Amino acid sequence: MADAPVVILGPDGRPARREVLTKAIAGPTLSGVRSVLSGSHADGLTPQRVAMIMREADQGLPLRYLELAEIVEERDLHYVGVLGTRKRSVAQLKIQVDAASDDPVDVEKADMIRTWLLRDELHDELFDILDAIGKGVSYTEIIWDTSMGQWEPTRLEWRDPRWFTFDLVDGRTPLLRTETGDVPLPASKFIHTRIAAKSGLPIRSGIARLACWSWMFKSFTLRDWAIFTQTYGQPIRVGKYESNATGPEKDILFDAVANIAGDCAAIIPQSMTIEFVELKAAASNADIYKARADWLDQQISKGVLGQTATTDAIAGGHAVGQEHRQVQEDIERADAKALSATLNRDLVWPWIDLAYGAGTTKAYPRIRIGREDRKDLKTTIDGLKELVPMGLRVQVSDVADMMGFPDPDAGAAVLIAPAAAPVMPGLPGAQPAPGALPVALQAAFNDALAQRSDAVDASIDQILSDEGWERMVAPMVDGLGPKIAACASLAEAEAMLALHFASMDPSVLGEMLARAAFSARLAGEINQPLSDGA
Repeated sequence: MADAPVVILGPDGRPARREVLTKAIAGPTLSGVRSVLSGSHADGLTPQRVAMIMREADQGLPLRYLELAEIVEERDLHYVGVLGTRKRSVAQLKIQVDAASDDPVDVEKADMIRTWLLRDELHDELFDILDAIGKGVSYTEIIWDTSMGQWEPTRLEWRDPRWFTFDLVDGRTPLLRTETGDVPLPASKFIHTRIAAKSGLPIRSGIARLACWSWMFKSFTLRDWAIFTQTYGQPIRVGKYESNATGPEKDILFDAVANIAGDCAAIIPQSMTIEFVELKAAASNADIYKARADWLDQQISKGVLGQTATTDAIAGGHAVGQEHRQVQEDIERADAKALSATLNRDLVWPWIDLAYGAGTTKAYPRIRIGREDRKDLKTTIDGLKELVPMGLRVQVSDVADMMGFPDPDAGAAVLIAPAAAPVMPGLPGAQPAPGALPVALQAAFNDALAQRSDAVDASIDQILSDEGWERMVAPMVDGLGPKIAACASLAEAEAMLALHFASMDPSVLGEMLARAAFSARLAGEINQPLSDGA
C-alpha cells in the first residue's frame, strides 16, 4: 500500500485527521445532548400532539419525532415485525465486490474488501444501517484501525439518530450535536444512509412518519376494544334482594355481585338471588374493533413491504401471491441498491484513499448487494461454445463472475482441460494441447512432426522433378506425336485422342504414385526422411 499523504476533505472542506478517524467521536455522554435517556411522548398521545411533533421536525427540531418513532417500534408488534422483515431480507443478501479492472493492484484492492466483508459482525452492522428504512436516515460511525500501519475499519457503530440534526438552510446536510453546537460530520468518519419512502427532505421521507399516525389510531381502537371486552365480554350480574332487606344485607349482595367476576366465588343469604344476563350481540359487536385493527395493520404492511400477502394471509390465490412477492422483491432490490451506493460512497472510496493515497486511484472497487439475476447458464455456455470460435471476445473474469467462481489464488491447484493423448506421427488425430506434454517430450514430438513433413515434401518434390514426371508420363504419350501430325482436321485429332486415351497404359503412373504414398507413410511411421528412388 502507498504511503501517500491523506488529503481527504470533509463536508466542511477540512481535511480528514488521523486522530479523529481512529477514535469514537459520536458516542453517548453522561450528560449533555447525547444522552441515552429519552423522553416518552407516547403516553396520552392525541392527534394534536402528533401534529405538533411532526411540525417541530419539519422546522428543524427532529428530537421528539425520532423518540416517538423509536417508541412505535417498541410497542407495535406488527410494525416492528414487517420492518424487521424488510431490513433482514436485505442484510442477509449476497455481497459481491467488483474490481475496477484486471490490473493486479485493482484486484488486490477488491480482495482486501472481500476479506473484510467476511466478518461475523457484518450482518448486525448492516441491519443497524438499514434503520434508515424506518426513520428515513441512519448514522453509523466508522472506527478505523491503524495498529499495524494499515487502514482498516475495525467496527461500524450505530449511532442514535437523536444525536444528529440537519442544517437549517437546506434541511439535508447532517450535523452532529455537541455541547458546543452542531458541527458537520468529519470526512471518512460516518456512513450516512438515506432510504426514502417518498421524495422530499430526509426527516419527512421515513416510513415512521406514517406509522406514528397508524399506531395512534390503532391504540385508540385497542383501548376501546379492551373497555368493551371488560364491560361486555362477561355477562352482566344482577342481584335481587327482598323488600325488607337491611342495609348490611344490601352491602353483602353488592359486594358479591361486584367481586364474583374476578373471584368467581361469593356467599349471599338464601333469600337473595343473582342473575347473569348475557348480551347475545356482544360477540358480533366486538368484531368491529378487530376489523379496524387488522385494517390498520394491513396499511402498515403496504407501507413497509408494499403488499399484504406475506404478513396478513389474504393473498387470494397463487397468482395474486406471486404478484405480491414480486412487489416485495422490487422493494428489496431498491433497498439493496441504495445500501450498495451508500457503502461505496462512505466506506469503500474513503478506505481506498486512506490505504493507497488520495488522488492515486481513478477507479474504485464496487460493492454490489442483491440477488443474482436468474440466468440460464447452460444456454450461455452453449452460446460461448458457438460464438468464441467465430471470433467473439469474452473476458475470462466476466465469465468466472457470471458462474460465481472467484479468481484463483496464486499457486492454488486449478482445474484445467484434460490433456489430449499424444498423436503418433503419420496417424490421424489431434495434436496435444499446448502445455499438456513435458518440455522434453513436446520437443521430440515437434521434431517428429517436422520429419514427417520433410518426408512428405521430399516425396512431392521427387514426383514433380523432371525425371519423375517424365518417367510416369512417357508410356502414356508414346506414339502420340506422329498420330496428331497425320490428322488433317480438328475433328480427326479429337477422334484420334479418344482412341489413344482408351488404349494408353497408366500402370507406370499408378505404380509410382502408390510407391510415393507408401514411402511417405513409412517415413512418417519411422520418422525417417524419404529415400531416393521411392
